[in-house]
Amino acid sequence: MKRPLDVRQLAERVLAHEPAAVARAISLVEDRRPAAEARIVELLRALGTAPRERCQRVGITGPPGVGKSSLVSALVQCARRAGRSVGVLAVDPSSPRSGGALLGDRARIELDPDDMALFVRSMASGGDLGGLARAAGAAVDVLSAAFELVIVETTGVGQSETDVEHVADTVLLVIQPASGDMLQFLKAGIIEVPDVFVINKADLGAVAERAASELRSALTAVYAGNRPRWTPPIVRTSATSGQGIEELLASLDAHRSSVLEAGELAGRRTRAAAAWALRLFQQRYGEFGVEQAGGRSALLQQFSGWVAAGATAVEVVARAGARAAGP
Repeated sequence: MKRPLDVRQLAERVLAHEPAAVARAISLVEDRRPAAEARIVELLRALGTAPRERCQRVGITGPPGVGKSSLVSALVQCARRAGRSVGVLAVDPSSPRSGGALLGDRARIELDPDDMALFVRSMASGGDLGGLARAAGAAVDVLSAAFELVIVETTGVGQSETDVEHVADTVLLVIQPASGDMLQFLKAGIIEVPDVFVINKADLGAVAERAASELRSALTAVYAGNRPRWTPPIVRTSATSGQGIEELLASLDAHRSSVLEAGELAGRRTRAAAAWALRLFQQRYGEFGVEQAGGRSALLQQFSGWVAAGATAVEVVARAGARAAGP
C-alpha cells in the first residue's frame, strides 16, 4: 500500500536542498487535479517566504532559435564556478500527442549528475500562451526555497511571452543579430519589459555590433524624456566561446542590487504574484468569472492584499475560487 505524502516532511527536505525532494515537490505542484490543491497550498505554506526572499530569480525569454538554452547552460556553469547553487526551470513546448514536455531545451543544458547544487527541471507549457506553464509560478516558489539562483527559461513562442515577469525579479531578453526582431519588439511593446538585454552569438562580429547599436537607438526612443532609475544594459555574449557570460552574470547581480537598495523587491514580488494569480483565476473561471468576482482591477487589488499577507498565488486562487463558489 502506497504511503500518503507527508507534505510538511517534504517541505523540510526541500529546505534541506535535497534534489529528490525538490523533484517530488514540483511534481506535486504540477498536479492539476482538484484534490491536490489543498496539499499544494500546504506545501507552499510550509516552505515559508524567508528562503524565497533570499533567492535571486531570473527569467530568460526571446524568440525561438536565439540560443536561450545554450546561454542558460553557460550562465549556469558560470554561477556554479562562483559557488552558487542553481535551480533551472525550462518550460518546453508540449508534445501534441502526449502533452508532455519535448525536452529540447533541457537537452541543450550541460549537466553534471554528481552536482547536488544544480537542479534542472523541464515543464510542458500545456499550450499556454505567454511562454509559461500554469504550474510555473509554484515551481519557482519551490526552487526558490532550495537554491540561491533560479533561472526560468520560457518556450520561445514569439513576442507574446511576457508572463515571465510575473515569476522573475530580473527579466533577460535574448536577441539574435540580423534576425529582424527589433521592429517586432517595438511593435509588441516587449522592449519595455526586460531588465537586461543580451545580443547572443556576438562572435558574428559586425552584425552583432549593428544589432547592439539598433537596440540602443530603440531604447533611447522608448525612454525619451523619461529616463528610468535602472537603464537596461546591453550585453554581448557567445554561449559557445563563453564571451560575455561573466559580464552577464554581473549585470544580473547589479539589477538585483539596484532593486534591493531601492527596497523594491517585496513590492515587485507582491505585484507579480497577484498578477500571476489573476492570470490563473481567469484561466480557471474565464472572463465571466472575473466579472462576477468584481472585475480585474478589484480582483488584482484584493489579490495583492492577500499576497502581501503571505499567501502564494496558488492559495490566492483557491481562496478566491471558494468565494466565487459561494455557500
